[in-house]
Amino acid sequence: MSFSVAIVGRPNVGKSTLFNRLVGRHVAIVAETPGVTRDRREGEARIGPLRFRVTDTAGLEEARADSLGARMMDQTQRALAEADVALLVIDGRAGVTTADQHFAALLRRADAPVILVVNKCEGRAGGGGIADSHALGLGDPVIISAEHNEGMNLLYDALAPFEDEAGGPAAPRARGAGGKGRAGDILHLAIVGRPNVGKSTLLNRLVGDERVITGPEAGITRDSVKVEWSFEGRRIELVDTAGLRRRARVSGSLEKLSSRDTRASLGRAEVVVVLFDATEPPAKQDLNIADSLAREGRAPVIVMNKWDLVEEPQGVMQDMRARLEHVLPQIRGVPLVTCSALTGRGVDKLMPAVLDVYQKWNIRVSTARLNRWLSEAAEDHPPPLAAGRRVKLRYITQVKARPPTFAAFISRPDALADSYRRYLVNSLREEFGLDGVPIRLYLRKGKNPYAKK
Repeated sequence: MSFSVAIVGRPNVGKSTLFNRLVGRHVAIVAETPGVTRDRREGEARIGPLRFRVTDTAGLEEARADSLGARMMDQTQRALAEADVALLVIDGRAGVTTADQHFAALLRRADAPVILVVNKCEGRAGGGGIADSHALGLGDPVIISAEHNEGMNLLYDALAPFEDEAGGPAAPRARGAGGKGRAGDILHLAIVGRPNVGKSTLLNRLVGDERVITGPEAGITRDSVKVEWSFEGRRIELVDTAGLRRRARVSGSLEKLSSRDTRASLGRAEVVVVLFDATEPPAKQDLNIADSLAREGRAPVIVMNKWDLVEEPQGVMQDMRARLEHVLPQIRGVPLVTCSALTGRGVDKLMPAVLDVYQKWNIRVSTARLNRWLSEAAEDHPPPLAAGRRVKLRYITQVKARPPTFAAFISRPDALADSYRRYLVNSLREEFGLDGVPIRLYLRKGKNPYAKK
């Protein structure tokens, strides 16, 4: 098995830059503003042949009880409790500060071993910080520059003994895709919505742990936080995202980075929970998010949160269904779940809906069944005439799943009205049980490409 590493330190010492360097891609948001990272963020790290699990944490700060800072500190302490080794990162150019001394004393009392890392030491920078770091009582420091990829060999030497203690490198975890989903596959599930609709509360309720920070403050989540989880034997990669707002209202570099991070997470998702606050009228922006996700081929699940606070549930439900029919006409039967993430009421209905739509999203239909359906569909509702001759529907095949995508070969694609194409899509949906998932139907001119010549 592998081992786990927690990166800790005061704000703005380069923890997220080091995290990105170790996982090999730009995952965590990095900005000059102190305190960007608030939640734990995990990833698979490597230095040469060394493999381990790494967690980026919020900056260590003293904070009053019940404040956002205290909740951030709690997440950092949880990461430390779960780690096999901690990296205390300090800024070599700034030197050792009072905060560094305070948290070094705190970590000396912790159960996990601690490796002192002096960052930002590219070139001749960081000399003073390196000299002063010995006074922290954590042994000889590892001198690096995460931004410039310097000193990673030294960090490798410091971490390698922990791989031996853990019993060697972990076997690679199986990943897969396609079909109805095998036991080893990972379902990539994202939660999106406006700020303060309860996304983080819902994630914590699903996984049964205070995995991400929650609170009354809007916009707490800045990074997209990925949590690996299992539901009834199904492996889930669950992502909590920063609240989405209209692009015109996104201002400031940090907010733009958060928005870009959210949209990148959505690009990797397969099923997306679009979360609404049931106590407020559905915003056009949220409905447009669901529409854009469907057009991109994601499978949306609509969730009305805070349902326990709704005074007229029947009227709210009717209004929401009417809005969905108007905004998402291309996806009939999109799943609609009501719940209270705070109390847990109704949350048990969410994952069955997610797994059902995921199975449909992965479906494959045999060519023989498709062509029997095509013949019956044309007989029930004949195609239109073009220049006095009936358009011929010759052949159909499924070209891919995820989402279900079909190619139909016909005599005159240009003569087939959009209304008839919608008829074919709706008939496909009804015949093969594809309610709630996007369907793509491409029209091609020509004869059956698979017929014997």
